[in-house]
Order: sequence, then structure tokens, then C-alpha cells
Amino acid sequence: MLSKIKNYIADNTGILIRIDDVAENMNWDLMEKSELLFEKYDIKPVLGVVPNSKDSEFLNFPKRNNFWEKVREWKSKDWEIAMHGYTHLYDTICKKSDDYFNYGGGSEFFGHSLETQTSKIKNGLKKFEEEKIKIRTFFAPNQTYDKNTFTALKKCGINQVLDGYGLMPYIENEIKFVPQLFEKVVLLPFGIQSTKLHLNEWKEKDFENFEKFIDKNSKKIISYEQALQKINNNFFYKFINILSKKILRLKRIGINKEVGYNV
Repeated sequence: MLSKIKNYIADNTGILIRIDDVAENMNWDLMEKSELLFEKYDIKPVLGVVPNSKDSEFLNFPKRNNFWEKVREWKSKDWEIAMHGYTHLYDTICKKSDDYFNYGGGSEFFGHSLETQTSKIKNGLKKFEEEKIKIRTFFAPNQTYDKNTFTALKKCGINQVLDGYGLMPYIENEIKFVPQLFEKVVLLPFGIQSTKLHLNEWKEKDFENFEKFIDKNSKKIISYEQALQKINNNFFYKFINILSKKILRLKRIGINKEVGYNV
């Protein structure tokens, strides 16, 4: 009996590597180091690509002229290429109590009409299509969504979002969610979740810490496809999702002060 429980926990514990803000202008030095690290451990990360980056902060980093060729190369390795917004420009602001996952702050999507959000997503998908890259999953800059965002995604043929509450991937309103819970890279003792890494904010020490984490936990790092296979909407997981949503909502709307982090 005990061995069955241990096996069940082991089979349902894993972490997915997600890198945000992948664009023509980015910290290519750390991206290349990360790529070598992933190849060493046969890790298949999710790369959140901004299809039409207009974020001026990205201009602090070197531009890669063969960017889309590089994205196609990653795709050929079975790395998951996700759509990370459209321009990555925040043109609205939302309260933590208002947006879907209670992060608050600047947003590219929250507060816009369904028509506007649909247009942004369609334009982003058009760019990927022009570059011969198939997209099936999305996550918004700053993790800020409203109900129109999810409706727009479904209208555009996307029903997978790499954000969410809970300990296991789940389906809600016909959308598949893979949880992303924490700012820091943390492997929970049970459950399937995703990281949220911003290489543009890292120093060399952050990469060294990440490398140590990978070395220690490589056997628990899963691919996006493996995460989707763990979708579970049974009563127990629904209860856990509701509980975690309430706890995290209390934390995010101000019970505890947020602290800065890198890794």
C-alpha cells in the first residue's frame, strides 16, 4: 500500500520549465547558456515568444537578426513555442482584485474589448503562421487576463493557457490550464506546475543557481506534453484547486507584501 502511494506521488510530481519574454532583443548570452543546459539534461522547455515586440525595455539587449530561424530550430527539437502576448506593451492597469489570477499591474489584455483582444491574438498568430510555426498555447504578459481574453483565445482556436491555480493541470470553461504558482523556482513535493523565468532580469549568479536546481532535480523536469497528460478534474483536484485559489488570492491581493526575486 505504502509503495503504491509513493509511486502515485512520484508519477504526479514534476516541474515544467517556462521562459518568458523570448524576443529578437533579449539576454542572448544567458539564453544560449540555458540552451546548452537544456540539451545536456534533455529538457524540453516552453518558450514564450513575443511575436511583435514593442517593449522598449527589450532594446537594452542585443538583437538577433536570425531570430525566427532560431525559433524554428527550437521547435524542431520539440521545445514548446507559446505565444506570449502580441507586443508586450502594457496599455491598461488592473487591480489585483480584478484580474483573473489576481496579479494586478500593467496589462496588454485586461480591460480591452473582446474585439481588441481578438485582434491582438489573431495578429500574433498570423506572424507565427508566416514563420511556419504552429501555436497551441498562450500566456499573457504579467499574467493578467480577464474573461474576454479567454473568449478571444477560443475564438482564435487556442484552448491551452500556461497559467493557473492548483496542483495539477485542469480544464475550466473549455480551456486547459497548467498551473504556474510561484515566483521562485520551487519543486513541490506533489503536483505538476510551471516555472516563470525572465532571463532579461537575471545576473550570472541567478543562472548559476538555476544550473544547480536543474542538476539536482533534472529527473523531475517534464515536457509540456507530459504536463497536458496529467490533466485531472476529479473531485479531489477540484477541491485542491479551489483551496489554492482562495489562499493565493488572499496572498496576492495584499495579505502578504510581494518581494522581488530572480531565482
